[in-house]
Amino acid sequence: MTRSRLPKPPANIATYVRILGVDGAVDFLLEFGGAEVYFPANPQGKSALEKSIGTEKMRALVEAAPHMKARIPNAKPWLSAALKSKGLSVAEIARKLHINDSTVRRHLDGLRDTPTPSPDQPSLF
Repeated sequence: MTRSRLPKPPANIATYVRILGVDGAVDFLLEFGGAEVYFPANPQGKSALEKSIGTEKMRALVEAAPHMKARIPNAKPWLSAALKSKGLSVAEIARKLHINDSTVRRHLDGLRDTPTPSPDQPSLF
């Protein structure tokens, strides 16, 4: 099975992807996306967030917290592409993200690189 190319993460989730890695960020966003979270100054292993990602990564997020919102973004267009790059079908992605399959297709179409028009093609305007 061929993995499709994963687009660069948008700025609002780039820190999560950098700290957690692509697979970790996907799991993190699926679990906490849309939720308001608290990044404690001294993580002690009590929060669901820390139990999910581990103490080391939690500390890295705490250090980056001044640059991040307390509400975790959903990032569904990027998640659609990330899950597609793992080989999931459109239907599987739609079920996992709780969205319509046509929305997944629109996400995937919107993230594709648009080809550069041929210089031989005349302009319409």
